[in-house]
Amino acid sequence: MRRGGFSKNLVLGVSAGALALSAPAHADTLQEALTQAYRNNPTLLAARANQRAVDEDVPINETRGIPSINTTATYTEFIKNSPNSFTAPERVLQIGPRLEVPIYAGGAIRNAVKAAKERVTAGQADLRAIESALFNQVVAAYMDVLRSEALVSLSANQVEVLSVNVQATSDRFEIGDLTRTDVAQSQSRLALAQGDLRNAEATLINARETYIRLVGDAPTNLQPPPPLPNLPANVETAVDTALASNPDLIAAKERAEAAGFDSEAAGSGRLPNVSLFANTAYTDYFDTLAGGAGGIAQEETTANAGVRVTIPIFQGGLPAARQRQAQARETAALEQVIATEREIIAQVRAAWSSWQASLAVIESSRIAVDAAALSLEGVRAENSIGSRQILDVLNAEQELLNARVQLVTARRNAYVAGFTLLAAMGRAEARDLGFIGEGLLYDPAENYERVRGRVWDWDRDPEPVAISTSTVAVPAPNADVPPEDETGTESGY
Repeated sequence: MRRGGFSKNLVLGVSAGALALSAPAHADTLQEALTQAYRNNPTLLAARANQRAVDEDVPINETRGIPSINTTATYTEFIKNSPNSFTAPERVLQIGPRLEVPIYAGGAIRNAVKAAKERVTAGQADLRAIESALFNQVVAAYMDVLRSEALVSLSANQVEVLSVNVQATSDRFEIGDLTRTDVAQSQSRLALAQGDLRNAEATLINARETYIRLVGDAPTNLQPPPPLPNLPANVETAVDTALASNPDLIAAKERAEAAGFDSEAAGSGRLPNVSLFANTAYTDYFDTLAGGAGGIAQEETTANAGVRVTIPIFQGGLPAARQRQAQARETAALEQVIATEREIIAQVRAAWSSWQASLAVIESSRIAVDAAALSLEGVRAENSIGSRQILDVLNAEQELLNARVQLVTARRNAYVAGFTLLAAMGRAEARDLGFIGEGLLYDPAENYERVRGRVWDWDRDPEPVAISTSTVAVPAPNADVPPEDETGTESGY
């Protein structure tokens, strides 16, 4: 099954990491980070609110075809009447309810409603894309923290190793076994390693800040990520899946459909409009009509009803201009579908290539790490008997560090590229990853169904409030690395 795989793999991944590392008292998992972002990220919550606003376009356009009732009340005090008017009243109250029933509007209302519905569907696809993009960012931030912690550990270990080298080199210089040049070389490498450690610590702090911004809380002892589920067997399968499921492409197609209905609605300005109307009026002269003379009614009620037909004859080319404008926008929307399709194909192929390349780099880096470790061991042994120089040892240590850094970076890149590939395929949303229960998933269709058909003018939602939380109270992160990661090897992920 496509759903639920991520959650199961997450358990497997964390369990595998626990075999290598002792479990801390509390640890954050990738599942927890994605869940918290899903529920608390302001960008995603704002996108959901904007989609609810888009939902309202359907009932707003539908109201143009619904009967309307209004009434007008007017009280008039005649301060000075014409001297030639012998029956003019001194004051009058008029109340007139009016009923208007639209019958035909040339298809403008029908097509406007259809366009609004298409844009609702497009907006729902946009919401999927925003959710997927957020998860992609969270995964990258999560992996960046893990990578940065590993690099800090490797850099700290390198500083420690080189510090020992400097001390040993100095001792050997004191007894005349080495030269001042050997000591200077060791000191130079130590200074460079200390600078690299400072840079690694700054990068770690920046990665943690990005994590806080996206997730809303500080990362705590991040655990190894789980294997990614549902990765395609080949790039062709990935492209086919993306063309069928990518939310950006779906949204572009829906907007093109909506633009077609806009073109039809724009042309309706040439056609007649038909409506029914009914009016009634109550008038009270307060016994002032004709001076209150007897036999003259001081109150009256009238009513009328009819059909109103408006037939456009000449509008200076306005309907044609509007339709041409709408058709141009429809053409642009159709072109945007092709542009989005091209972009998605490029994204999928590039992500596939990056993923495959990173997997290959992982394999070669593992070999490089093993070979560099063996080489360092041999160079140190040969240096102890005088057949190798201190510079050879320093170079061998740097090669091992470089191989380990490349391995850690390749693991990060492979995971992020794999998730990016899933996102481009339209398979990186909460439903696909299966880490949130069905009852907790946000379904934008629920609000759309909720607001449809609501015709009461005084119907309103609760006062708007922000749901996401501020990060002001989250302490500024430091560059400390969890103790279990301070191994100077591969950080456990």
